[in-house]
Amino acid sequence: MAPRQDNLVNAWAGTEALAKHSPAGSSTAAILCLYDHEEVGSQSAHGAGTQLTNLVLERICGNNTGLLAKCISKSFLLSADQVHAVHPNYVSKHESNFQPAINGGVTMKHNSNQRYATTAMGAAQLRELARRNEIPLQEVMVRNDSPCGSTIGPIISAKTALRTVDLGCPQLSMHSIREMGGAKDPYHAVSLYKAFYEQFAAIDAETCDENCDGASTFI
Repeated sequence: MAPRQDNLVNAWAGTEALAKHSPAGSSTAAILCLYDHEEVGSQSAHGAGTQLTNLVLERICGNNTGLLAKCISKSFLLSADQVHAVHPNYVSKHESNFQPAINGGVTMKHNSNQRYATTAMGAAQLRELARRNEIPLQEVMVRNDSPCGSTIGPIISAKTALRTVDLGCPQLSMHSIREMGGAKDPYHAVSLYKAFYEQFAAIDAETCDENCDGASTFI
């Protein structure tokens, strides 16, 4: 139990994964974005609503418009933010087939109203990544009659056209001074994010019409 697990858990896991991954022989650019002000709308110079992501991509591509467009089409974003685990006293708040458990692994988020940016193709690719590396992966679908918050995933995806999956570690008591999460899930997250940096481009090439000759992977 600790405050601010949302979202220091994924900030730590992403940093650990980036530090541990091996770029040797890779043609991809692995990037970690840590934004501020997510809980108050992200509309600031330090939030995900800024043009910083686009500017970084433009700089990487040397202000080459054609190369930038190709880079964006071949890139992928993991929007990593904590997830509401199923509460033993309020099990009915979750769909029966989508009940993420603490210490059950990183959880992909789905929402028909686009409050999360996960798509069917992106979810299938991430499932395959987890399967190949024997990393536990859960999924959650918010009930249609229950409103939910959002993440920076739809914000960045809409501004950049990056393919996106929303996911995070499950926890209880989100935003309280005693948030409750599992000791295993942060390490599941490091393993998944590291595998994403190192292997996702190959999986993407297998599932797309054209082979990737210069992809970027984001988290």
